[in-house]
Amino acid sequence: MRNPVGGHVPVAGGLAKVGLGYARELAAETVQVFVANPRGWATPAGNPAQDELFRSECAADAVPAYVHAPYLINFGSHTEATVERSVLSLRHSLRRAREIGALGVVVHTGSATGGRPREVALAQVRTHMLPLLDELTHDDDPFLLLESTAGQGSSLCSRTWDFGPYFEAMDSHPKLGICLDTCHIYAAGHDLAGPSGMRQTLDLLVGTVGEGRLKLIHANDSKDVVGAHKDRHENIGAGHIGAEPFAELFSHPATEGVPLIIETPGGKEGHAADVARLKELRDTR
Repeated sequence: MRNPVGGHVPVAGGLAKVGLGYARELAAETVQVFVANPRGWATPAGNPAQDELFRSECAADAVPAYVHAPYLINFGSHTEATVERSVLSLRHSLRRAREIGALGVVVHTGSATGGRPREVALAQVRTHMLPLLDELTHDDDPFLLLESTAGQGSSLCSRTWDFGPYFEAMDSHPKLGICLDTCHIYAAGHDLAGPSGMRQTLDLLVGTVGEGRLKLIHANDSKDVVGAHKDRHENIGAGHIGAEPFAELFSHPATEGVPLIIETPGGKEGHAADVARLKELRDTR
């Protein structure tokens, strides 16, 4: 499929039972899940029966699955405890992703806290994140997908070219990829809504990290204007990005075969409408 379209689904009550049930109601062709509390450090074991059911049903329906790691993870933190917990949390997400057959784990790129230079924080990211990538030796291990932020504070990665130093710090590891969030990249200053804005942004991304590194797209419109540095998602076509850039996205060579996940407001009805809207934009290209 040119681009499977789906959404982030709730899983409280069972990965397969609840998560895939919700996905079917959205008519989702791809799914993203949490395997731990996104706002905590707990590393739950999971339910083997639900894991197996989730993996087998995704495989049977050819639905690519992804895991989003907890939001607290920050390998650039000046606090030792945060870095140590980040290692444990991300290792847990990567292991759980393999257990449920997920293709990738999305992690936010973090920030240089404590007023330290970006280079110092990136060196620390390398020290603690690269070993986790080197642990991905199984054929069915997921990719680690870096997601840039909207550019708040001392963010390590918000513009397309910021991925360059990050990839250099990781030796451009073969298991390293990118999850591009359209709201984040727009909020950071890339005008996706301008003439050929989406194409130019994707060109910049490929020019920075090379072909084949874009593995997932978080398709979200933005409640705020370009460059606002605010991470506030809006429904597709209802925000400042608008629908046309998403149509443009589908025809770019870099997005060939890359799944789109929505993380938009509006609950199940809003999510179903956004999935349908993106499919419509895809299928009319």
